[in-house]
Amino acid sequence: MAACSIALCASAFILGNQPAMAFQPVKEGVDAWTKGEYEAAVNKWKQPALNGDADAQFNLAQAYKLGRGVEANVDTALIWYGKAAAQGHLQASDNYGHMLHYKGKIAESIPYLSASAARGQPLSQYLYATELFNGTFVQKDWVRAYAFMTRASTAGLPYATKSLGQMDGYISLEDRQKGTVMAGDIEQQEKQNRSQAIAGLPIDTSPAAPIGKPISLPPSNIPVQPPISAPANAPVNAPINNAGNKGTYIPSAPVRSAPVTAQPVSTSPQPSSASPMPSQPAIKTAANGKWRVQLGAFSKQSSAEALWFDLENKLPELKNIQPFLVPAGTITRLQAGPFASRAEADKLCNKMKNIGQACLSMSK
Repeated sequence: MAACSIALCASAFILGNQPAMAFQPVKEGVDAWTKGEYEAAVNKWKQPALNGDADAQFNLAQAYKLGRGVEANVDTALIWYGKAAAQGHLQASDNYGHMLHYKGKIAESIPYLSASAARGQPLSQYLYATELFNGTFVQKDWVRAYAFMTRASTAGLPYATKSLGQMDGYISLEDRQKGTVMAGDIEQQEKQNRSQAIAGLPIDTSPAAPIGKPISLPPSNIPVQPPISAPANAPVNAPINNAGNKGTYIPSAPVRSAPVTAQPVSTSPQPSSASPMPSQPAIKTAANGKWRVQLGAFSKQSSAEALWFDLENKLPELKNIQPFLVPAGTITRLQAGPFASRAEADKLCNKMKNIGQACLSMSK
């Protein structure tokens, strides 16, 4: 079973009766990736992926999505995510659902979004809630939509919070109260669902039940803000690895997977009230740099992930900067980098401070 909680899977699980030696190329590819040697990493993963190693398939999908070591190709990434997801790889299943949704294959994405949302993945909860509200590809269910949007908002997704407020204008108080209670039940069930998935219970990928007679409700024209930018702005998601304890890369599954766009009824652009950013020097990262910036410390990992998600929407140049989740006792620190010097780290901090985000340059 190739499933993992964060980014520790390259050799943590043995599939079937394969010898541990078969996982060595995957680990070597991860080591190359962390050094910025992306082409070498891809070459290490290709054969294991062809041989059916789910971690290698997931990592190869990441490379094709990000265009690192290979030319970016969303369609090829989708194929490799699908292969890994078919083996029960949870991160791949999350990404596969998100990317199907992004590609406009909404009906195909629903089973994956539903399963991922039930495991507590915030972006999946947001997308699934949007579909439940609109009722185009799945039976309209405003109570359940409100429940999952509440969970996504609680995880810290700013556009989920905005959509939740807009839902208040369409969903009755009674149904909102039911949705709030259901959100609590969903939260209680999420851990068990994750444990069952890791234990090998298959994801139900059967199509959603046909939509019956439409329910007579007010038009659902919530203008949900698209959560993520175009493919070019995809974040630097790390491959699965099992080495080191200096802070893992933020994995694709909980933070930001394939670039996706929600499917609201109304897609009118929202005017921005932000004032223009002052011109600043380009930020340069260094694969072996010793400097990072710290953006906060959180009691919940999901809060750290949500902050990075939000910052990427505000600063597109963050697509070239690697986020890190660094455990420290009961808290999780959000850091980014690496940089060759403090001066380079300070450049990013200056940009962060211009948008109101606290930032501290620090040596690893």
